[in-house]
Amino acid sequence: MHFSIITPTHQRRALLPEAVASVRAIVSAPLDFSFEHLIYDNGSRDGTAAYLREAAAQPGPPLRHWHHPGRQLAGLARNQLIQEAAPEAWLVPLDDDDIMLQRTLHHYAAQILAHPGRPWFVADFLRVDEQGRYLPNEDYYAWQFDTPTDMLRAIFRAEHFIQGNVCYSRAFLDEVGGYDAELPMAEDLDLYVRFLLAGQLPVLCPHISHLHRFHASNVSIGVDADKHNADLRVIYQKYSKQLQKLGIEAPGK
Repeated sequence: MHFSIITPTHQRRALLPEAVASVRAIVSAPLDFSFEHLIYDNGSRDGTAAYLREAAAQPGPPLRHWHHPGRQLAGLARNQLIQEAAPEAWLVPLDDDDIMLQRTLHHYAAQILAHPGRPWFVADFLRVDEQGRYLPNEDYYAWQFDTPTDMLRAIFRAEHFIQGNVCYSRAFLDEVGGYDAELPMAEDLDLYVRFLLAGQLPVLCPHISHLHRFHASNVSIGVDADKHNADLRVIYQKYSKQLQKLGIEAPGK
């Protein structure tokens, strides 16, 4: 079993080393699997390129990195990284300002072995502040659903969401077509909607995947209920025929 952790980055030289260090600290024992960290630098001008060259030269799990001279959308950057992953890889997104827990891949691996044939998995995560201090009452807990339609209905009612707390097979991602490289926001939720439209519920994993950091330059700053509903309407419009056949109403109705 092999995991590829995928991280697009832009202007995060101050926080990226903690994300990299958290991947380097992953513990696989007693299971037998390999992993690597793939990082795509989107036009950073803050020393990120030099840092990644230095980090990649250090002993430990493979860290491979690529650089683009200008800023690119996250979906395009993720797709570029996925093209570098092995066809049989399990993919685990990690934002450049977040921290993966030491046993995250071990827990995913155990769930993959326990659920053969299931192509994607969802875990919980915790929120921390800019200094990494735990934020009480801000935990994220994935919900259990009976059918993909039930989960889609909750998503488009803005009752539930998913972000970087997932693990999925590259084969399944290739089947549904990868990330939408043109969406400025919510490209991850758009992908998970297609996973559900393909008839696959995620396996709910009883572990914490990562620490999601809140800070002044979060990409999601300013995403309130109105903005989230606007993003949902964009996604709904893309798949409206399929969603309407399932009896799922557009957001805001």
